Amino acid sequence: MTADPEAPVTLTFDDALPISAHVTEIRNALRDHQVLVVAGETGSGKTTQLPKICLLAGRKRIGHTQPRDVYKRQAFTIASPALLFSLVARANLSHLFSATLVVSALSIVLAAATYLIASRLLLGRGDLAGRVIGTLCSAYSNAGNLGLPIAAYVLGDMTWMAPIMLIQVGLLQPTALALLDLAAARRAGTRLTPMRYLTLPIRNPITVGTLAGLGLNLAGLGLPDPVWAPIEMIGQVAVPAMLLAFGVSLRLDPLPGRGPHARELAVVAMIKVLLHPAIAFVLGHWVFSLGLSDLLAVTVIAAPVSYTHLDVYKRQRLGRQPVS
Repeated sequence: MTADPEAPVTLTFDDALPISAHVTEIRNALRDHQVLVVAGETGSGKTTQLPKICLLAGRKRIGHTQPRDVYKRQAFTIASPALLFSLVARANLSHLFSATLVVSALSIVLAAATYLIASRLLLGRGDLAGRVIGTLCSAYSNAGNLGLPIAAYVLGDMTWMAPIMLIQVGLLQPTALALLDLAAARRAGTRLTPMRYLTLPIRNPITVGTLAGLGLNLAGLGLPDPVWAPIEMIGQVAVPAMLLAFGVSLRLDPLPGRGPHARELAVVAMIKVLLHPAIAFVLGHWVFSLGLSDLLAVTVIAAPVSYTHLDVYKRQRLGRQPVS
């Protein structure tokens, strides 16, 4: 970003962060040295406070990077759409849209309903926005990030994740965001435009890539090898980039079980990690009599936890602390 030294800026520092005790020291060091290395424990405030200290030191241009975000953005906007496009365009559609999709959809509904009942009994009534976030955390599978690597290494076929992503991005996500914005609009006294939510699925790169591949498959069309080759090459970046982002998050993210939402996190984690896959297994085995490979697929698909982007929703839309 570019900082205007003439613009009036009021900077505040959180006294609870260890780095705040060294603001003057770091500011003076920035003024005296071209290169400065600041080391500190995770959670000490380096990411959030250093840019403000740079402003105090009179720095006009500040570059701020998060390697995890770079990996996730690359995978989400470029690599994963290319990967899903190439996979779905060549996939067996009877394999994509079979009884396994019904099992996955029903397990999502039952996991969400379980959370709503449990949260009312154990956590109290709560507000609309908080319950929406909790419901998503309990029933929304991390199909686009962790889901693809898991499908690749456990199931041996990443196309298993395509239908569930279409359900989540095409139906669950727009509905949840509409409810979150409705709650925010009620507080602010503003009105919402329905077109924003109707167009949300087609503004998601992964959905666009999946739908484009599905359309090509349904039309029975193919692409020349010189076109397929670069698409597949870009798609091969998706899984390594997602795993790198996940590895970085293990080091940088705060430990779970702390903060004001620890009790809710415990409820959500038990539903998502234990109950949701169990529901999918019971439905697949005893209700739909799926074969062993299909039963493994629906159980595995239900398991990936999707807290990261839901934390982003919560912070950006509700102005709350992360769930962890």
